[in-house]
Amino acid sequence: MSMAQVGEKLIAFELNNEQYVIPVNQVKSIEKVLPITRVPNALPYVKGVVNLRGVITPIIDFRTRFNIEEKEYTNTTRILITIFDDIEAGFIVDAANDVIDILEENIEHPSSVVGSVDLEYIKGVINFNNSLYVYLDLEQILKKDEIQN
Repeated sequence: MSMAQVGEKLIAFELNNEQYVIPVNQVKSIEKVLPITRVPNALPYVKGVVNLRGVITPIIDFRTRFNIEEKEYTNTTRILITIFDDIEAGFIVDAANDVIDILEENIEHPSSVVGSVDLEYIKGVINFNNSLYVYLDLEQILKKDEIQN
């Protein structure tokens, strides 16, 4: 199989009316909003922690992380429970929409302006079924030292 035919399965989710994706293999589960326990002196975008099936998991609000105006949670708001590099974290998103299959050749380098997200957090941009998806880089977003402190 040539490199151009290697594909990726990505979870699509919505944030502030924009579409984003992260790899399926980094998503442990998708949960409805759970009661979040605040943590003193946490970074502003760390909303707190949840006890998910016996595992204490930090919850990060993507809106705050990306400097997007906060809004009330709705019945479509979800928490993406992710695991990356042995770090489990939940990300609050407006909606979790779909799983899409993308060929690597369809992932383009991001331009200097991609919505409200800094380029350091973006792996690429994908045009799929007449929609534009921003492919997020969880490694950059999680930055071990920030989340674990």
